[in-house]
Amino acid sequence: MFEIGFSEIVVIMVVALIVIGPEKLPKVARTLGLLWGRAQRYVNGVRADIERDMQLEELRQLKLKMEQEAMAVEQATKQTVQTLDQHVQSLEVPSEPAPAVESKPRSVPAATPDSKPKPQAAPIQQQFPID
Repeated sequence: MFEIGFSEIVVIMVVALIVIGPEKLPKVARTLGLLWGRAQRYVNGVRADIERDMQLEELRQLKLKMEQEAMAVEQATKQTVQTLDQHVQSLEVPSEPAPAVESKPRSVPAATPDSKPKPQAAPIQQQFPID
């Protein structure tokens, strides 16, 4: 802002001493100090409020962005589910109810001592020419 050096402060104090007088100068200096402190606290409070408002606005924007992203993901998920449902429905063949079949017990011939198992034919081997 503006700079006040030591020499300017000395000049201001000498002028204040001459204008105000030595009896009232301590009281005026104390009052000015209190007012200066109040002004600094007020400025710091306003600065803190502005920073808090800026952070709050940033959080609102972040929340809005996150909500938009969530909606986009939700829509993409719904679209994918619909596409999958359509593919599944296209793969399904309408099945007719199968006729009721009565299951009868099957009879298995009993093994007799004189029955021999039939020999199985050996697989045919093919020979390939070797070059």
